[in-house]
Amino acid sequence: MSDQYPPNSYGQQQPAPTGPAGEPPLWAPYYGASFGTAVSRFFKKYATFSGRASRSEFWWWYLANGIIALVLGVLAAIGAATSDLRVDEYSGQITGGLSPLYWVVVVISLLWGLATIVPSLALGWRRLHDANLAGPLWIIALIVGIVGIVFGLLPSNPEGAQYDRPEGAR
Repeated sequence: MSDQYPPNSYGQQQPAPTGPAGEPPLWAPYYGASFGTAVSRFFKKYATFSGRASRSEFWWWYLANGIIALVLGVLAAIGAATSDLRVDEYSGQITGGLSPLYWVVVVISLLWGLATIVPSLALGWRRLHDANLAGPLWIIALIVGIVGIVFGLLPSNPEGAQYDRPEGAR
């Protein structure tokens, strides 16, 4: 008697399509993505604002970016600590300069920030699509930082499929 009616699929996430390697195509979200896969997809979808991104894609990237920022911060601190800055006790004048390591790390940090700002915006945009929210709401996360964390924690919503743009489809 129970198999007489089809199962209620309301609220259930539909399985993502898979490509030849068993992974979802780039236009589809990858639920349960590994660390390396999430970072790879982040760069492959560099400026793609359509489609969706799973929570695992979102959080693995932010972990990777946090680790890179931590390493660069530690290197900058080492560079600053090894500089030859001196403060005259009587005049308060600063002499000397920061070490070359510090400046190299500052330049690398700036380049890293410039290289990842667009894909980071796109990833947040797609993450909102997966929760069935409009991507432009991500702009709020840029102004109020805690909002980005809340948006990242939102569960997937099957209705977010409206934002998918399968390759080859119009």
